[in-house]
Amino acid sequence: MTKPIPNLRWWIAGALFLSTVINYIDRQTLSVLAPYIKAEFQWNNATFAILIISFRLSYAFGQSISGRVLDNIGIRRGLPLAVAFYSITAMATSLATGLKSLSMFRFLLGAGESANWPGAAKTVAEWFPKRESGWAVAIYDSGSAIGGALAPFIVFAVYRLFNDWRPAFFITGLLGLAWIPLFRWLYHPPETHPRLSAAERHDILTNRADSSPTAQPSLPYKTLLAQKQTWGIVIAKSFTDPVWYFITDWFAIYLVAKGYNPEQSLLAFWVPFLAADIGNFAGGGLSSHLIKKGWDTPRSRRFVAVISGLGMATLAGAAFTNSFPIMVACFALSTLAYASFSTIVLALPGDLFPTGSVASVSGLSGTGAGLGTIAATYLTGIVSDAYSFEPILITAACIPLIATLAVVTLLKPHPPT
Repeated sequence: MTKPIPNLRWWIAGALFLSTVINYIDRQTLSVLAPYIKAEFQWNNATFAILIISFRLSYAFGQSISGRVLDNIGIRRGLPLAVAFYSITAMATSLATGLKSLSMFRFLLGAGESANWPGAAKTVAEWFPKRESGWAVAIYDSGSAIGGALAPFIVFAVYRLFNDWRPAFFITGLLGLAWIPLFRWLYHPPETHPRLSAAERHDILTNRADSSPTAQPSLPYKTLLAQKQTWGIVIAKSFTDPVWYFITDWFAIYLVAKGYNPEQSLLAFWVPFLAADIGNFAGGGLSSHLIKKGWDTPRSRRFVAVISGLGMATLAGAAFTNSFPIMVACFALSTLAYASFSTIVLALPGDLFPTGSVASVSGLSGTGAGLGTIAATYLTGIVSDAYSFEPILITAACIPLIATLAVVTLLKPHPPT
C-alpha cells in the first residue's frame, strides 16, 4: 500500500509557488535587461512599450482561454503543458534579432504563462478547506514577488558572465522544464490521489467552498457573465493589476529616468517585491484568521480588500519626493497593499463559484486585468516620453479605489445562482 504524504495539500501549494516563481523569473528577464536592450536597438519608451503590449495582449485573452481549457482537461495535464510551452518560448527568445522577433516571442510567452493563475486558483479551490484557502493563495501568489526579486540577481549574473543579454533568456527558460516532472509526480485530484490520507481527504472534500466533484462541467459563460459576483471580481482585478505591472515592467526604466543605475540599485529593485511577498501573507493570513474567529468568508475577504485598496494610494508619494529611501518606501507600501488585495481577489472565484468553473472565472478576471494593463502600458510609454513618470504615479495611486468600490458593491455575501 502506498504510504500517505502528511499534509499533502501544503506540498501542492508549494509546487504552485515554485511554478509562480519560475513564471515571474521568465517574464521579468526582459524588464531587468530593458535598459541594455533599449540602448542596443536605440528604442525610446514608446517603442519598448510595444514589447510589453505584445506579452500583455496574449496574456490577457489567454487567461480566459486557458482557464476554460483547464476546467475541461484538468490541472494535471493542462498546467505542465502550459509550463513546457512558455519555457521553450523563453529559451527561444535568445534567438531574437530585433523588435519583430522579440515581440513575437513575448506574445507566445504571454500565451503560455496565462495558464498559471487560473490553474493555481482552481487547484486551491479543489485542495483546500475554505478556512485555509487564503493562506494557500498567499503561498502561490507570493511566488510573483519572490520571482521578481530573484530575477535581477540571476539575470545580471548571466549578463555579466556572457556580456550579452541573449543567454539570460535561455538559462531562465530551463527552470520550467525542471519543474514539470516534479508536479506530474505530486499532483492528482484529491478524490483520487494515491498518497492522500483518508483524514485529510475527508477534511478537504467536506470543508472546501464547493463540495461537489472536481470533474463537474463548467458553467456556460452566459451564466457566469450574468452574475454580479463575476463582474465584481473582474473589475477588482482590472483596476489593480495595472499598478503592479507598471512596477514590474517599468521599474528599471524608472530608476534610470531618476538617475540611478539598475545594477547599483538592486536593493531598490528588490524591496518592493519583498514588500509584496509580505502583503500576500498579510492579506491571506488576516482573512483566514477572521474566518477562524467566526466571520463569514465574504465579509472577511471584503474587509481585507478595502484596507488594501486604500493602501495602494501610497504610490502617489513617490511623485512628490526626491529622496531615494522615501521613493522606495512608497513603492514598497503600495506593492504590499496590492499583494494583500490580490490574494483576496484570487481567492474569491473559489469562494463564490463551483469548482468546475473556478478557472473560467479566474481567467475572465485575468483578461480584464490584461486589457487594463495594455491600455496603461501604452499610455505609460507616451506620457513618460513626453512628460515624466510623475503623472503616471499619481494616476496609478487613484485607480485602485475603483476596484475597492467594486468589491464593496458587487461582491455580495451569498453565493451566485
